[in-house]
Amino acid sequence: MAKPEKVAAVAAISEQFKGSSAAVITEYRGLSVAKMTQLRSALGAGSTYAVAKNTLVKRAAADAGVEGLDELFVGPTAIAFITGEPVEAAKALKTFAKDNKALVIKGGYMDGRTLTVDEIERIADLESREVLLAKLAGAMKGNLSKAAGLFNAPVSQAARLLLALQEKKASEPGAVAVEAAPPEATTEEAAAPAEAAEAPAES
Repeated sequence: MAKPEKVAAVAAISEQFKGSSAAVITEYRGLSVAKMTQLRSALGAGSTYAVAKNTLVKRAAADAGVEGLDELFVGPTAIAFITGEPVEAAKALKTFAKDNKALVIKGGYMDGRTLTVDEIERIADLESREVLLAKLAGAMKGNLSKAAGLFNAPVSQAARLLLALQEKKASEPGAVAVEAAPPEATTEEAAAPAEAAEAPAES
């Protein structure tokens, strides 16, 4: 790939990192073009599935301020950039990986921190946004101001709060309350940039 093309590819991937509420790193070794098309369809309109060289992805992640993922950028790498519902996208990836062993979920990134495979699977096991927020509101024992704020919070933040609630319940049997920080002010989601041009993956 010529240098100008590499620069453009890095910039495109960097913008995808910046514009996504979450990203899931996968290895797609052995997936046919038809299967990858099927996966993109399963992810839905709120996500893109981009294949790129590991060297370019590393540079793009660094440019976007995304840290802690370099060790995942090995082998044939493709990234699901999620701008829509993280729970639904995680469900689609988990289901597809279960039925297609060639797809391996390696980790991800959401809300400024890395995600383990286990955390991605736990997000995939969550209910829809409406049910998730209802549970969070109930767990707050009628604190209406916090509950109202949650309904305007990004889905990724709501998912994190429910994961925190589950961890609290696991460590303290019977505990039902969870303390939540006021949600960040919501902003209009950035339009998802076009997928990075698919290039042969590096080992």
